[in-house]
Amino acid sequence: MDTVFSETFVAPPRNVRPGECVVDAALNLIGGKWKGVIVYHLLDGPLRFSQVKRHLPGVTQRMLTKQLRELEAAGLVHRTVYAQVPPRVDYRLTEAGRTLSPVILALRAWGEAHLRMEAET
Repeated sequence: MDTVFSETFVAPPRNVRPGECVVDAALNLIGGKWKGVIVYHLLDGPLRFSQVKRHLPGVTQRMLTKQLRELEAAGLVHRTVYAQVPPRVDYRLTEAGRTLSPVILALRAWGEAHLRMEAET
């Protein structure tokens, strides 16, 4: 389990080698085209697979499954399977995943400002 240093930051994974950049290690956990956006949408609460997919036009089912599994393996997302017919699965952020909230929201604010500046030029 990761050590929380503050409400905002989670300790880098234990497999970070001495001298390795912790920013690089952190970005590896949430980097790529879809992971950050998945985390962003899960900030509002649990979502079923199809709901996550609707938020990500262009993602394939295979890629979404892969990204969710990687987030789950990193301890950022929890997958719950409900024993019912038809089977229901939902995804939610773990406590560690929720610590990404200020980071993801800061990225959203930066993105909005950046797009505004581009539109003005």
